Formats: sequence, structure tokens, C-alpha cells
Amino acid sequence: MRKIDYIVIHCTASQPNATKQSILDYWKNVLKWKSVGYHRLIDANGIIHELANYEQITNGVKGYNSNSIHFSYIGGIDEKGKPKDTRTPKQKESLLYLIKQARKLYPNAIIQGHKDFKGVAKACPSFEAKIEYKNI
Repeated sequence: MRKIDYIVIHCTASQPNATKQSILDYWKNVLKWKSVGYHRLIDANGIIHELANYEQITNGVKGYNSNSIHFSYIGGIDEKGKPKDTRTPKQKESLLYLIKQARKLYPNAIIQGHKDFKGVAKACPSFEAKIEYKNI
């Protein structure tokens, strides 16, 4: 079993109506990734899509993937491409559910946003995950 030090929260930095398939296609065809970016992806309806099991390493945060699991909601930018918390109530509910379940498996893991890693110059997940989930 992998040692998990971080539960990382992401946004896709796409419009909230983007599809799971369009995100998978972007990773494969544009970024040329061999694996997915996140373990779980949450669509606007709150549906949780399992993209990888927790034992698999994904492309969530460069330099931290071997000891992290990654959750993302679809969205995170406004119509002009600026960072914005676009989570729907259902996405918030599903994200909280995932984090609580992961906390049971990895009680010592740090919960934080992608942007909270040293050297990351992104707004992802477009809200303050460390603050929002500090009591979990």
C-alpha cells in the first residue's frame, strides 16, 4: 500500500459544463500523459467518477504524486477564464464525502489545495481548501 501524505483538492480549470471525456482527451492528446490527473473527478451534478484507484500514481502535483491522492471538481474558472469557485452544492457535497472517506484511510494525510504546494503558481482549486477542510 502506498504511503499517502497528502489529500489534494483540484479544479479542472475548465468551464463548469466541461465533460469527463473532454478532460480525459485533453490529458491524453494535448498533454500526452500516460495516466490521468486525478483519482476522482466530480461533475456538476455531483457524480463521482473513479479515474484511478488509490494505489495508482496520477499526475496531480509535480513532485508529489507518489505520496498523494487527488480529487477534482469540474470547473474552477469564470466565463473569462479567471479563477472562480464554481462548485455546485452537489459538487461540494461529493467532495466532502470523498475527503471524509479518504481521511479514514489516511488519518495523517494533509488536506490541501494544489496551489498550497511550494512552487505552484496556480489558483487551483479556486478556493481555500486548507481552510475549508481544516476540521476534517
